[in-house]
Amino acid sequence: MLPIANNTMRVKQVNVELVKTALKALKIGTKSTIANATGLSVATCGNILNELLGRGEVIETDLEESSGGRPAKRFIYNANYAYIACIYVSNEGGTYRVVYAIANLTGEIIERNSSEAESINYEAIDKLIENLTGKYANIKAVGIGIPGIVHKGLIGAGDIEELVDIPLAARLKAKYNLQITVENDVNLTAYGFCQKQRYEEDKTVAVVMFPEGNCSGAGIVIDGRIIRGNTSFAGEVSYLPLNYSQEEQIRQTKNPDVFFSLMVKTIISIIAVINPAIIAVTGGLTRLDTRLDTMEGIARSCEAIIPREHMPQIIIKENMQEDCIHGLISITLESMACDIQLIEKRL
Repeated sequence: MLPIANNTMRVKQVNVELVKTALKALKIGTKSTIANATGLSVATCGNILNELLGRGEVIETDLEESSGGRPAKRFIYNANYAYIACIYVSNEGGTYRVVYAIANLTGEIIERNSSEAESINYEAIDKLIENLTGKYANIKAVGIGIPGIVHKGLIGAGDIEELVDIPLAARLKAKYNLQITVENDVNLTAYGFCQKQRYEEDKTVAVVMFPEGNCSGAGIVIDGRIIRGNTSFAGEVSYLPLNYSQEEQIRQTKNPDVFFSLMVKTIISIIAVINPAIIAVTGGLTRLDTRLDTMEGIARSCEAIIPREHMPQIIIKENMQEDCIHGLISITLESMACDIQLIEKRL
């Protein structure tokens, strides 16, 4: 059992997070409206708001219009109180690219840039973060999207060999004392895609990526949650028993007939295992086969195996970088509150 003093401090942390979340959703709130939204007392909300005002995380705005009594103070959340840095690195067809975005606490992008690089390793990412934190002193968290498996802090097999076996998050956190999140790029793409669709209810969605010069991969979101699996191996569809090694799969992408067959078998496997409502197909290889110009070509091939009533909606998107960046911003913002969620589970 936690000591009383420590437990009280943790409860306060949870309550502060509740107030901040409510104020972000309300846009403008009073002590009473925030209390109604959080279930906390007006007095507790008032104390927390005063604390947030003191450090600039909340701003007091115009008084509420009075209906005869004393007008209530109104507050807005200061989205620019802190920033996050989001970095996405990729290697497609031997071309290395680095994309970064600086966003505020409501996800609004402040600055964004994309550039090619000769190589991508720890030193390159470290140097970029050093430059960004030097330019924006209020960066509080960093999110990094990489084309590879991320498990127990280590980057496993992936498209950028220089990052394999590197404890990227741990090393960067030790140096910068910031919240560091490292996530698989296709997981981020699937998560961002789901969020941008604004579905009225959670759906089972998969994004399958067929990049040029590298192995295919999938991101799976079920009930609003990324499915990573026991060792973060979920979605590594290039390991399916397709009668071709990973190296041979890459070579066969130059053969349209073989590639199309491999792609259809991959999609069929995903349908049979998770029964998604939507599958988005993306990656550079989707541009190499004229049969991919229409979704009907894929659907007809899948329906030869999968009963029509179980077929998902299939979407072809050549470029889903915006979805990946959106997912990376969302995951990074959520990481800043993850400690609070852990606290709630322990109380």
